[in-house]
Amino acid sequence: MADDQEKTEEPTSKKIEDARKDGNVPKSQDTNSFVTLLIAIAALLGFFGFMKERIISLYLYYSSFIGVDLSKNDIFTISITTFKELLLVVIPIATIVAISGVLASVMQFGFLFSTKPLTPDISKINPIKGLKNLISIKKLIETIKIILKVSLVLGAAYYFLIDFLHELPSVLFFSLFDQLAWWKERAMILVAVMLILFLGLALFDLFFVRYNYFKDLKMSKQEIKDEYKQMEGDPQIKARIRRVQMEMAKKRMMQDIPSADVVITNPTHYAVAIRYDQEKEHAPKVVAKGIDHLALRIREIAREHHIQIIENPPLARELYKKCEIDQIIPETLYKAVAEVLAFVYQSSKKKAR
Repeated sequence: MADDQEKTEEPTSKKIEDARKDGNVPKSQDTNSFVTLLIAIAALLGFFGFMKERIISLYLYYSSFIGVDLSKNDIFTISITTFKELLLVVIPIATIVAISGVLASVMQFGFLFSTKPLTPDISKINPIKGLKNLISIKKLIETIKIILKVSLVLGAAYYFLIDFLHELPSVLFFSLFDQLAWWKERAMILVAVMLILFLGLALFDLFFVRYNYFKDLKMSKQEIKDEYKQMEGDPQIKARIRRVQMEMAKKRMMQDIPSADVVITNPTHYAVAIRYDQEKEHAPKVVAKGIDHLALRIREIAREHHIQIIENPPLARELYKKCEIDQIIPETLYKAVAEVLAFVYQSSKKKAR
């Protein structure tokens, strides 16, 4: 029993899907940050020319007011123009960054819309539970991760900045254009190093988060059994339902026997009741069938209602094997059944309905 309670089994697809519905997905914040940062840098480089034009245009606009006495309307106009220009510069970048954040999440766990995390949960404001979460192993690991990430980033930045500082004395003798080129080159190197470092951290965090996510979702053997019962239904309940359905079908079958025209038997093992109503059915129909004790009961009901019983072992076996209750007989048996019905109608002087 103890082995059944150990969470050693991989989570089922249903367990994972239920977790997704609750908003519980493997989301790496470092991966989100890296993708967002990468796309933001690409957007800045792509829109650099446009941003440069807007800033120059805004500078020239300000320059046109040099030496001019500004009224309240002028100040208001300058403010509105400045706001519009800043929006033109900021909105494209902000939109791309927002989309990149969504894209980074979709890349990790697919599209997901769930309001479950927004549902108020009183247990979340429980101070005792909150204190346990604050000092949990998971929080400790997250803290260690943050310290390591910050240390790596600062360490790498410090190493390259110190290296750049060693070059500064010689850079002071460069022309202004060469100094700017040097600063641009070093800045690109630092950005590239930071991006590579962030990529490594993001990949590590992605695998770490997914590992812990599936580890937390692991199930015990008993949980898998219980889930299977919920999905497929309890075998005992299903057996009981089948038993009830069979009893109801049997009851309906017995009630239909009095409407039969003939009962064909084996003579003791098989019994099949046939009815032919020309106004409702295009061919004879099996209204009841059974073997052994059920066959005996069919014959008893037939005698009680003065229904002829015809012994025809081959036909009885074929009807039982090929026909279900309330089913028209197959064409291959039309002739044999027609001969039996003709005999019944002739001997009892009963007409087909």
